[in-house]
Amino acid sequence: MTTEEIKEIEKAVTKARFILSQKAGALHDLIEDRLPADYMEIPEYAEATYLACKAWDELNKKLIECKKEIQ
Repeated sequence: MTTEEIKEIEKAVTKARFILSQKAGALHDLIEDRLPADYMEIPEYAEATYLACKAWDELNKKLIECKKEIQ
């Protein structure tokens, strides 16, 4: 794996972390500002947050493995 490829994965990890933060923030806002009235939206927000976390985790694990390979 080249240095450029690792940099691309690092960018993807950073972007995934940003998306994760946005999804988590939206879930937080739902909980803090709109419950109990909008309780039926919890599964949608929770699923989006979960998927964002999973995407970040998979990319981050890939990055860690790639960095191990070049050492």
